[in-house]
Amino acid sequence: MPDPVRLPYSQLDQLPDRDPEETAEWRESLDAVTKAAGPHRAAYLMRRALEHTARTEGTALPSLLETDYVNTIPTSAEPDFPGDEALEARITAWNRWNAAAMVTRGARYGLGGHIATFASAAWLYETGFQHFFRGKEGTDSGDQLYLQGHASPGIYARAFLDGRLTEEQLDHFRQEAGGAGLPSYPHPRRLPWLWEFPTVSMGLGPLSAIYQARFNRYLDHRGIKDTSRSRVWAFLGDGEMDEPESTAALALAGREGLDNLTFVINCNLQRLDGPVRPNFKIVQELEAQFRAAGWNVVKSLWGRAWDEVFAQDTDGALVRRLREVPDAQFQTYATRDAAYLRDHFFGADAALRAIGRTLSDAKLLELFQTSRAGHEPRKVYAAYRAAVEHKGAPTVILAQTVKGYTLGAGFESRNANHQMKKLTGSEFRTMRDLLELPIPDSALADGLVPYRRPAEDSPEMRYLRERRAALDGPAPARKVVARPLPMPADKSFDALKKGSGSQEIATTMAFVRLVKDLMRDKETGRRWVPVVPDEARTFGMESLFPSAGLYSPLGQTYDPVDRDQLLYYKEAKDGQILNEGITEAGSLADFTAAATSYATHGEPMIPFYIFYSMFGWQRTADQFWALADQLGRGFVIGATAGRTTMTGEGLQHADGHSHLIASTNPAALSYDPAFAYEVAVIVKEGLRRMYGPDAEDVFYYLTVYNETKVQPAMPAGVEEGILKGLYRYQEGARPQADSPRAQLLASGTAVHWILEAQRLLAADWGVAADVWSAPSWTELRRDALECDAARLDGEDRIPYVTRALSGAPGPVVAVSDWMRAVPDQIAPWVEQDWVSIGTDGFGLSDTRDAARRHFGVDPQSVVVQTLAALARRGEVKPETVKEARERYGL
Repeated sequence: MPDPVRLPYSQLDQLPDRDPEETAEWRESLDAVTKAAGPHRAAYLMRRALEHTARTEGTALPSLLETDYVNTIPTSAEPDFPGDEALEARITAWNRWNAAAMVTRGARYGLGGHIATFASAAWLYETGFQHFFRGKEGTDSGDQLYLQGHASPGIYARAFLDGRLTEEQLDHFRQEAGGAGLPSYPHPRRLPWLWEFPTVSMGLGPLSAIYQARFNRYLDHRGIKDTSRSRVWAFLGDGEMDEPESTAALALAGREGLDNLTFVINCNLQRLDGPVRPNFKIVQELEAQFRAAGWNVVKSLWGRAWDEVFAQDTDGALVRRLREVPDAQFQTYATRDAAYLRDHFFGADAALRAIGRTLSDAKLLELFQTSRAGHEPRKVYAAYRAAVEHKGAPTVILAQTVKGYTLGAGFESRNANHQMKKLTGSEFRTMRDLLELPIPDSALADGLVPYRRPAEDSPEMRYLRERRAALDGPAPARKVVARPLPMPADKSFDALKKGSGSQEIATTMAFVRLVKDLMRDKETGRRWVPVVPDEARTFGMESLFPSAGLYSPLGQTYDPVDRDQLLYYKEAKDGQILNEGITEAGSLADFTAAATSYATHGEPMIPFYIFYSMFGWQRTADQFWALADQLGRGFVIGATAGRTTMTGEGLQHADGHSHLIASTNPAALSYDPAFAYEVAVIVKEGLRRMYGPDAEDVFYYLTVYNETKVQPAMPAGVEEGILKGLYRYQEGARPQADSPRAQLLASGTAVHWILEAQRLLAADWGVAADVWSAPSWTELRRDALECDAARLDGEDRIPYVTRALSGAPGPVVAVSDWMRAVPDQIAPWVEQDWVSIGTDGFGLSDTRDAARRHFGVDPQSVVVQTLAALARRGEVKPETVKEARERYGL
């Protein structure tokens, strides 16, 4: 029976205490302090002891997960500020003004825009631009900046100040249709010389930033690019951290000690509609979360006005009060008068009332309305300096600000300020006076707020140019200097074009064999980056383990259990394979970093991301959209594809729709190859289009199957049809001169079904059917849409699919292991009668034959559908359809 006096149990109870008397003395000392000076004094002493012990060499004590609600770096410990604070304040003021002016001017057209986010974060950005963010005009890659999407007006305002944007361009904010406008958010595809990373789909920025920092290390460890000076900065909102992707990879960054990575979280305590944590404290929550993941945490919360107040807090009453007040109440404090603050905050107990009596009304308002560390460049500089000097772990800076700061009482700390898109003339005048800008009232008379910047020879402009020159040029900036890659030798592709003889192999294995050969190429082999979410053995990739190695920054610190086997699990610091564990989101973030290395680092890499087909586009379509926005290049492989090929796996593993999702992404070139030689032709063309002299900003999506088949040799003259999406694979034999004719189209593994259907139609029903392979329904549709648009402009262009099928007799029956909407993409441009057969609905567990019979896509079902189409045309008797159904047991 447990002793109730000793409850709750301690983890330490299971360990021997070598000196119980000493332990008892420590307890008695703490009890005495608690009795004499209170529990808070005892807690203070314990924390001091813990800090001392944690810093003592040889001790193994984990750090506390949460600290007091005060700055990590005391004012006395701040480094000297190296800049001209007065000049930087004037530069920041101009940026604030022009950002607000740009959004307000755009509001005339109902275009919107966000003002409050940059207003709160202006010093977080400016301090970085003046002292930390390295550009791309030096000898290395510079820094990578993931900038908060809603702060884009401030980034445009700075680009205007440094001469990279004109007033006309600012006046075309969110007006892109004419081709000269500025995108609403960081969109590299829309403004590729400025933006590097799309970040406004919240959560993807922090995830991508972590894997970018890791990929920088990968390039360095593999000897491809020295990235030792590059730092990844990710600017995030405290509300954004609720997105699962925002924190999904924190442990990875901590585990691998990515001290080339800094998160700056703007803690203005507000999300889009209200407080982030109304009844709690988001800063404390984030601190514990990041510390637990192994990050260095720097809290930068209070401005210098708080220093003298903290100095009066001899018994910890102020610190206790700051910890207990929830965030929503702090938001209220930023909007209330001195009497409310004196009563509600300082009236909590006698010690606080005593402190409050020493403070003037003006001081109270300063404390709660303006004195936030995120608004003071010295505080921000100290935090950034601590981050870049910290070694062995990534750093997160939790910087407290006021949302809507300097925009006036109507904006600051208001729940609705994220939706407020413009300032009134009166609010602009108040803002001008607060920022001390030399803009006369006459310039504001007509209601159209002007843009302003100092003269080119002014101290501000000279200072700005000098600082950016010292930091290797403007930022943010995207710069493509990568050279084309040479094409691999044809012999790597010829092996698949010859077929597999009598051996049965799946197209998944055909792709892996091809890449294994390509990775041996002397010129480009080292540039391949295999990315896999812990399914390498499922896809037959274990043969790459010993030769390519799996990347680990630590190498292999253990003796692998399968070391005595030929294909053992080999990790290496210069390993080529990125095996990310069970995380499709992390794997795609890896892929994106590799797919854009040609721009980020001037080093073209050839990534291929291979995944369980169902868990690619369905799970991470938003990231694929960001990949397209970031102009990524590489190969995306949906393995074990199709709704009926995954025997026994069931509903959630049966992919019959990813091609439909992929078809919505304009940068994705989607293919569903049936044979190994089609894989070879597509990959070769992909290398040419993405890495040749005229490289295009596209990526390839291939679905491959785990169904083994004898792979035929490539027929002559089919390359064009493979790439365009359709070619006649096998003409049907005509049992008689007047035999009914039909055209059977299929993609992927379904080609094998229609080949059997072709045989049954001829043998059992006297019907001659041609078999067509359709490697890409989506590319056929895109070509047709382009032709339609060209015809409106007076060009005489006929879609390829129409030309390919022109004159082919009989109905067209399209079959695939996908839902019918996938082949139906081309139906409007097929002149013949159209029938599609697919796997609409949920998947299920069973044998392949049973599953295909269930969906009506097996060879016998194809035969019946073809006969039904012929019956509607009067080319076979209607009763033939019924007879066929009975014969095949349908």
